[in-house]
Amino acid sequence: MSEASLLASPFLHSNSGIHSDSFYASLIGSSTHKPQLRQIHARLFVLGLQLSSFLITKLIRASSSFGDICFARKVFDGLPRPQIFPWNAIITGYSKNNLFQDALLMYSKMQLAGVSPDSFTFPHLLKACSGLPNLQMGRLVHAQVLRLGFEADGFVQNGLIALYAKCRRMGSARTVFEGLPVSKRTVVSWTAIVSAYAQNGEPLEALEIFSQMRKMDVELDCVALVSVLNAFTCLQDLEQGRAVHGSVVKMGLETEPDLLISLNTMYAKCGQVETAKILFGKMKSPNLILWNAMISGYAKNGYAKDAIDAFHEMIIKGVRPDTISITSAVSACAQVGSLEQARWMDEYVGRSDYRDDVFISSALIDMFAKCGSVECARSVFDRTLDRDVVVWSAMIVGYGLHGRAREAISLYRAMERGGVQPNDVTFLGLLMACNHSGLVREGWWFFNRMTDHKINPQQQHYACVIDLLGRAGHLDQAYEVIRCMPIQPGVTVWGALLSACKKHRHVSLGEYAAQQLFSIDPTNTGHYVQLSNLYAAARLWDRVAEVRLRMKEKGLSKDVGCSWVEVRGRLEAFRVGDKSHPRYEEIERQVEWIENKLKESGFVAYKDASLHDLNDEEAEETLCSHSERIAIAYGLVSTPQGTTLRITKNLRACVNCHAATKVISKLVGREIVVRDTNRFHHFKDGICSCGDYW
Repeated sequence: MSEASLLASPFLHSNSGIHSDSFYASLIGSSTHKPQLRQIHARLFVLGLQLSSFLITKLIRASSSFGDICFARKVFDGLPRPQIFPWNAIITGYSKNNLFQDALLMYSKMQLAGVSPDSFTFPHLLKACSGLPNLQMGRLVHAQVLRLGFEADGFVQNGLIALYAKCRRMGSARTVFEGLPVSKRTVVSWTAIVSAYAQNGEPLEALEIFSQMRKMDVELDCVALVSVLNAFTCLQDLEQGRAVHGSVVKMGLETEPDLLISLNTMYAKCGQVETAKILFGKMKSPNLILWNAMISGYAKNGYAKDAIDAFHEMIIKGVRPDTISITSAVSACAQVGSLEQARWMDEYVGRSDYRDDVFISSALIDMFAKCGSVECARSVFDRTLDRDVVVWSAMIVGYGLHGRAREAISLYRAMERGGVQPNDVTFLGLLMACNHSGLVREGWWFFNRMTDHKINPQQQHYACVIDLLGRAGHLDQAYEVIRCMPIQPGVTVWGALLSACKKHRHVSLGEYAAQQLFSIDPTNTGHYVQLSNLYAAARLWDRVAEVRLRMKEKGLSKDVGCSWVEVRGRLEAFRVGDKSHPRYEEIERQVEWIENKLKESGFVAYKDASLHDLNDEEAEETLCSHSERIAIAYGLVSTPQGTTLRITKNLRACVNCHAATKVISKLVGREIVVRDTNRFHHFKDGICSCGDYW
């Protein structure tokens, strides 16, 4: 019934006594606008029905459903001595409108009025306790549930399980569930406890309960399937997740939005991005949660550009990002390495409501550092007023990536003076900075300082200190640190030792490190490459041949060198010996010009390594065909004189390219920033920021 027809209805304005409470209850139920309810309320006064508990309860519920909780409260307050039904209606109204504190206050007033709660009171009251969350109040309500004998009521028990789950008290949640008689455990009860475990990061327990649920032949519903999918997502169990997907299809629930979101998230987190994309395309109007799942899935699985494109598309379609979508997009920008894209992201955050969000600020600092501009990272740090340990650590790690140890240490001292306690990431940044600058004494001091802050070093910390000691020639000390590790040394630790052995040509220790790597990660090409490099450095050519043969037998091949250069916000990729670019001839002429200028300057390449080093791109036919050299050439012909060139590599910079790039930076009068797999190199006026220590 429309508002106009309702107001014009002769039945509403009639003073006839033939209209019962059920008539007005029907009018209230059919109302579609707030003014209609107010008109009906006024009519009840005319007819003397304003004290009808039945009709007032209906009005309270209808007003609450429209979000007009103020009018609902006004209607409630018109009752001199409300019975339990209006009390339940107003408590439910506050709870459904997320006004949890008001719901609890109304319950307190209800108790003072001497009205006893019933089984309909507690579910929404418990929802209010969960929403705050208020564990102390929840426990008081639980005590009342037991005192009044509602402990076997399924809806009440489900509310208790949800409360304890929200407050991360899974022991209490499980006790409540176990206390519910088996005959009274409905699909809602089972789903409540499965969801509780899944939401609290205990997927194995969630699946154990789910298994019991299936043995009891409890019919599955959408909520149960969402919960078990979340559990398999946490475990990244793609096979079981696909099995649940099959059940979803058989039950005809594949179009349920919540299930689509869970399936999308599951496939994205398990690395099946293309499948996730297909599911995403089935949604006519994806909501924020689904956009977040897609953007995050792209960013975490190496599809950084797709993540950024999805973020832009979300904004264009009018979906407002939240902290999750923004953080995922910032992370994607950091992976891409485009400084121009990073600046756009920073400007977008600056215009949003999240410009003062500490978590996003730390992500922006990390982004700028990984895009090659530690200055921009410092600018974000300086404008962040509420600096917690995450913000401080992000900036210290940023300095570490660029080998600016003195700035990192200075910032750490300022952090200490500010009373901020460091965490494991703080020390990782400090160790990284000392490692990239060759500050052995300082790095060793920071490593030992961790225990003073009750921080146990992890694999990355040990890898940094092994690399630090090893590159400085302290191989025996590095091995002793590994031997005394309280945790099992991993790939990064043994890899750092093997790299140091190559540098100092310590064959026996390097071979031992390689054997450890082969036992942990037998299919990783990089380990064989490192061992071959060690043999080549020691001129043990027969052993180099043995490693190559072993790789061939295992079907392993070295990574192809690839470099990206940013030109006008666009990243152009070049591979070793690449001739596919539309401007290839122009690039080739520029490469020849560079080579001639290098020769004129007296630069002589160290060609011995190029014949035997399987890594660092040095096994190619000519040094000038390395992807980094091609990327530099393209950057020179595509940007104005004086423009900084920003290069990203998928391999560690080789000796020759590093030496050549120093000379090139002086010859062309440009700063060249190179990000390899290990660190950043800033080449300018013939000098590299690493001081030839990398």
